[in-house]
Amino acid sequence: MSTPASHQPVVEHFEISLQTPSGEVTTAVAVPTSFVPVASILPLLRGLDEESQRLEQQRLVEGGQAISCRKGCAACCRMLVPVSAPEAFALAEAFERLDLPERTRLQARLDLAAQRLAQAGLLKQLSSLADSQEPLNDEAIEPLNRSYYALRMPCPFLKNEACSIYEHRPAACRELAVTSPATACQDMTSPQVASVPVAVRMSTALSLLWAELTETIPRLIPLPLAIDWAKRHEAERARRWAGTELFEKALDKVWRYLSQEKVR
Repeated sequence: MSTPASHQPVVEHFEISLQTPSGEVTTAVAVPTSFVPVASILPLLRGLDEESQRLEQQRLVEGGQAISCRKGCAACCRMLVPVSAPEAFALAEAFERLDLPERTRLQARLDLAAQRLAQAGLLKQLSSLADSQEPLNDEAIEPLNRSYYALRMPCPFLKNEACSIYEHRPAACRELAVTSPATACQDMTSPQVASVPVAVRMSTALSLLWAELTETIPRLIPLPLAIDWAKRHEAERARRWAGTELFEKALDKVWRYLSQEKVR
């Protein structure tokens, strides 16, 4: 009697240690050795990101501060959220796995957001940002950030003031937390808002990874346009790389980010 072939992916186990401003982050990861899409690296990097954030929040709590963020407090979900290409691909995959009623509801919300952005004169600018062939610095993007936030437009992925894609939310959302009173978040530009320091901007690291893999510029895509962007870049989304190669390159971007932040 023959034994059924196993379809479990072959993985290689690593123990990763990163020195961050909050302390040492150590975690075990299982990296696929087969050829995989770039989005498959996200769970591994999210684990590092979440552990880094946990350390920083623990340090603040031990110092007598408290994290104000709670489910249903979605004041920050009116800000322009940058998404890397790998995150956009992962969001598109999550969107496609939804049942039809939820997918239809979300698509209607995304269409409504695009209409509102077009009415405000921002849709073309945001689309240009997503498809730019020239690198843009923070100073160039800041006016667009402020114009977007001035709309106070709820994120299309909100449902009853809670994130409907919580498991798949972008790194920028995962990394945002505050110790100031929740009431201060009604104006996220206020100096009264005290954000929890972030050791690594994982969306930036992922953007740099994608730029190296595709020999293009680092790219950050506005969240309301991310799924549409991913659909228009189906060929890139379908590309495969060796899992260990992806992970090593991603870690290199994280280490470089930490090194640059250390000398600032």
